[in-house]
Amino acid sequence: MDPEEVKHLISVIDTIRDRAMILMLLRTGMRIGELIMTVVEDVNLTERKIAIYEAEKTRIGRVVYLSDDALEAVTAWLKNRDPHKAHLFYGQGRHRLTYPAARAMFNKYLDRAGLSHTGYSLHCLRHTCATELLNAGMRLECLQQLLGHSSIEMTRRYARLTDTTREAEYFNAMSIIERGERNVDYQLDSELPATPQETKLLSSHGEELHEHPYTLRYVGGCAH
Repeated sequence: MDPEEVKHLISVIDTIRDRAMILMLLRTGMRIGELIMTVVEDVNLTERKIAIYEAEKTRIGRVVYLSDDALEAVTAWLKNRDPHKAHLFYGQGRHRLTYPAARAMFNKYLDRAGLSHTGYSLHCLRHTCATELLNAGMRLECLQQLLGHSSIEMTRRYARLTDTTREAEYFNAMSIIERGERNVDYQLDSELPATPQETKLLSSHGEELHEHPYTLRYVGGCAH
């Protein structure tokens, strides 16, 4: 979801429970099934974390963390919920909330925010959390653990940088180039493998290749 869409969605939520649910999904990257199964004892407000003892897909436990706004929302909900219910979120006359009920709740706010045409699902909140964390600089390996992925390749699907991030990365790198700074000292005798096309081109111009015929030697910033 676009950041402005997220902001608008949150602004139309008018109940304490629903605000806590949406912000937990958006800020922790939990799956909706994991959120529904969360019991009160799994939540540690002091340490700002939630224990997931068995991930919905991988069957491996992990810990997720509460941002400032999610912590505030969950704290408010804990003060208003029925203390006799074991699960953190519950439905009308039920022990815990069902997925259809959670989906209906989310769709209601999408419609209220004018986003019903987008086709967003509850799982989009997990995608949004992952993408925003990557754009904010979180390493892929850390995000993998946070999301509970068994393979980093699964996490890599979320590595979709925004235009703003790409723009910032470009101008940051270009400013280093323009200042004459380098991460690599080109005065060093560093070798890079040449392609067969490069070798053929140099040979046709009578250039002398040093050492291996497919190796270019960089001297003084130029290839010889």
